[in-house]
Amino acid sequence: MNANFHIRLVGGSFIAAALMMWLGWVLLPVKIGAFFDPNVFGQIHDQFHLWIWIYRVHLFGMIVTVIALFALMALVAQSPSRILIWPGAAVASSGMLVSALAAAFYYHHGAWGSLGPAASDPDAAKNLVEALKIETEYVTCLTRFGRVFGGLGLLTLAWGIARWKLLPIWSACAAAIIGIAAMALTMALPDQLTYYQPIFHTHALWMAATGLHIWRRGIVEGGSPSVVPLV
Repeated sequence: MNANFHIRLVGGSFIAAALMMWLGWVLLPVKIGAFFDPNVFGQIHDQFHLWIWIYRVHLFGMIVTVIALFALMALVAQSPSRILIWPGAAVASSGMLVSALAAAFYYHHGAWGSLGPAASDPDAAKNLVEALKIETEYVTCLTRFGRVFGGLGLLTLAWGIARWKLLPIWSACAAAIIGIAAMALTMALPDQLTYYQPIFHTHALWMAATGLHIWRRGIVEGGSPSVVPLV
């Protein structure tokens, strides 16, 4: 029974995180780019409550991702695989937390700006965008670091998953590809932050698929179950 609870917690956390993070972004009625556009404040104002609540779902999805990764760490606490799973999950979690901080910046200033003169006065909107320019430039750096850290963490996780055969090979391969792509794209094209969207969607799909597998099959080590799966 305890093993079943562990499986439900880890698998369910991965699935919940994927759904919250992905749906929170896809359903967001107004998306802010790397830098604020003066027109965005009025658009947010028109759908203010819907916008902030869906954005909160997205943000909490990022935090639930950290919960899922730490739960995975706990699940393999008695396994030699922790030598790679723990650092991989820790680095991936740090990347997700840095990304969440960056996303929270856009959430706060998007909501704040939409409640002030910038929502209806074009000149006020332009002045606000100009005032936020330096801070936004710094936050884009946080976004890059979050993606690179997350990619490195996924790559390390993939190594641990494959080395100890904790999950099917497709999970390890997908994590490695996502991790390498995240690091390579971010460092090769640092100013093209929108190019990351396919990686974001693929990452969410990997989390959902991996969570579903853990929920149904549990974790194995070297072909032998180390945690009893649900039946």
